[in-house]
Amino acid sequence: MKKSLIITSLFLSLFSFAQETAEKENLLPLPKMSYLDSLKTTFVNHSTSNCIDERWLSELASTELSDNMFSDISNFNADNEVSYELSTELLKKRLAKMDAKSPFNIEYNPALENTIKAFLKNRPKAFERLMAISEYYFPMFEEHLAKYNIPLELKYLAIVESALNPRAKSRVGASGLWQFMYPTGKQYNLEVTSYVDERYDPLKATEAACQYLSSLYGIFGDWSMVLAAYNCGPGNVSKAIRRSGGSQNYWNIRKNLPKETANYVPAFLATFYIYEFKKEHGIMPKKAPLTYFETDTIMVKKQMSFKHISELLDIPVEQLEFLNPIYKLKVIPFETDEPHYLRLPKNKMGLFVSNEEKIYAYFNYLETYKEKTKTEYIATTSKDSIASNVDSTYVSKPKFERKTQFHTIKSGESLGKIADKYNVSITELKKWNHIKGNTIQAGKKLKIYSDKKVIVKTESKSNKDGTYTVKSGDSLFSISKQFPGVSIEDIKKWNDISGDNIQPGMKLKING
Repeated sequence: MKKSLIITSLFLSLFSFAQETAEKENLLPLPKMSYLDSLKTTFVNHSTSNCIDERWLSELASTELSDNMFSDISNFNADNEVSYELSTELLKKRLAKMDAKSPFNIEYNPALENTIKAFLKNRPKAFERLMAISEYYFPMFEEHLAKYNIPLELKYLAIVESALNPRAKSRVGASGLWQFMYPTGKQYNLEVTSYVDERYDPLKATEAACQYLSSLYGIFGDWSMVLAAYNCGPGNVSKAIRRSGGSQNYWNIRKNLPKETANYVPAFLATFYIYEFKKEHGIMPKKAPLTYFETDTIMVKKQMSFKHISELLDIPVEQLEFLNPIYKLKVIPFETDEPHYLRLPKNKMGLFVSNEEKIYAYFNYLETYKEKTKTEYIATTSKDSIASNVDSTYVSKPKFERKTQFHTIKSGESLGKIADKYNVSITELKKWNHIKGNTIQAGKKLKIYSDKKVIVKTESKSNKDGTYTVKSGDSLFSISKQFPGVSIEDIKKWNDISGDNIQPGMKLKING
C-alpha cells in the first residue's frame, strides 16, 4: 500500500512539473518572422490537387528520351534486318487492322518491320516512360487536332519529333515539342524575343503545328506525304516525287528523300503500332501523377521571376520551368499590349488566385528595394518623406553586399530568429543549407547569401507618440509594409490583437 502511494505521488509530481514546463514554454517569445514568411501566414489556401512528384518532374523534363529519339532518326538504317521474335504474317495482320481504322495508308514494308522490331528490342522501357508522359500531353494534342479535323493519330508525331520534351532542341536549331525552325515558327506566329520563345510553349506550338499540318495536307492530300514534308520541307518532297516519276506513294519516293526523312515515317508508324499493341508485347505504361487538365493558367499583371513565385507559393523552380518552358530567362515579362501567362498545378493556382492582391503587393514591396544608381543611402525622416500619422520607428539603410556569410548557430536559436536577423526568409535558409525539417543544431554553420539588399535596422525617434492611426481600407498587412522590419505578428503582439480585425480610428503601437 505504501509502495502504491509513493508511485502515485511521484507520478503527480512529474505531471505537475511537465505542466509547469509546458506553460513556461508557451510564454517564451516567438521568433520574429521575415516579411515573406509573415505574408505567407496570412494566405488563404484552398487545396485541390497535389503538386508533381519530384521524381516525375525529373522524368517529364528529361532530355535522355529526346536525345535517343534524335539519334535513332538520324543514324538508324531501317533497311537492315533486325532479329526479334515477331512473325511477319502476324505483323501484316495487325497493320491491316490499323489501316482499317486509320486515315493513314498503312501497308506492310520491310523497312517498317525492321523499325518496329528495333524499337521493341531496344526501347521497351523508353516507351513505358513515354506512355506516362503522354498522359500529360495527349489530351491537349487531341483537342487541337480535332479542332482542325486532323487525324488524332498525329499526336504520335510529337513523340518522333521531341520524345515529348518541351525544351528539346535539335542540332540544327529546331525547338520545342513540335520542333519548329525559327522561320517556320515566325510564319505561324510563334514569337521569339529575349524573354520569350513561343516554340517552347506546348499550347501555342501545338496550335501552330495543327495549322502547318493542315496546310501541308492541302498541298499533298496524303498523310504519309504530309509527315515527310513536315520533316524535310515540302520542297524536298516535291523533288522526290518528280525523281520518282510522279509517284504519290511514300514508299515509292522514299529512296529519293533525305536519309533522316527515310527513317522518319517508319519511326512514326512504328510508334503508332507499339501504342496500339503494347499489351501484346508486354509493355506496361507507367502512371503519370499529373495530367494536362490538372493545371491551369492565369494572366500576369506584373513582371515576376520564377524565384519569387517559388518562394511565395512553395513550388520548386524546376517545376515552374517545366510548366512554363516558354520563358527563356525564368522571368515572366509584363507588357500592357501583350498578355503573358503563368501555368501552375491547380492547387497552387488556387493559392495564387485566393491571395492575388497580397502577392502583387509583395512584388510592389520588392520593387521599392531595387538597387538604385547609388549603392548606399540613409532614408530621411523629414516631414516631407513621412505621412503625418506614420511613425518612423525604424530608419532603413539599404546596403548592397554580394558575398556569402556564415552564421554559427547558438543554443536556443531557431530558423525564424536567424532568418529575421539577416532579413531573409526561412524558405531561403532551408534551401541554401539543404535543410528539410525545422531542426537545427547548435555549433553548426549556416550559409547565408547576401546578394540582395540587406536592411540594417537602427532605432530613431518616432513621430508624435509612437502610434499609427488606422485609416479606412487599412489592414495589418498594409500597415506592416509601411515600417521596414515590422511584421504583422509584431503589431499584433504590441497591441494585444488576437485576430486580424482592426477599425478606422484605432491607434496602434508601432515601437513595441
